[in-house]
Amino acid sequence: MTSKIASDELWAIVEPLLPTPQVGARGGRPPISNRAALTGIIFVLRSGIPWRMLPQEMGCGSGVTCWRRLRDWQQAGVWEHLHQTLLQQLHNADRLNWSRACMDSATVSAKKEAAIDPNQTDSGHPDPNDIC
Repeated sequence: MTSKIASDELWAIVEPLLPTPQVGARGGRPPISNRAALTGIIFVLRSGIPWRMLPQEMGCGSGVTCWRRLRDWQQAGVWEHLHQTLLQQLHNADRLNWSRACMDSATVSAKKEAAIDPNQTDSGHPDPNDIC
């Protein structure tokens, strides 16, 4: 099932971006492979099941293991790097349609102290004292 969820094509793109799983200082079980962890992560995120319900039959380790790997990869910047890599590949293949792009922004309310003085007026003209 591992190869069906994380295809060879996807794995070829993702594998070079992933750090090597670390063995614990006190030994213990060997870590699951990055590909198995990626499969578990994709399965949970696509299905919406809780991490603890990841089926052991999939061979992806426990849901906690996959969650920790997801967290570690996020901290290592793997997902941002993967996003940039995929965008570059789409651009190189001339598959990006920028006519459907959109922007998002956040609105932050002003603090009361930052309110505009009611005695000031804005004539719509630039202030000659402002330097851009």
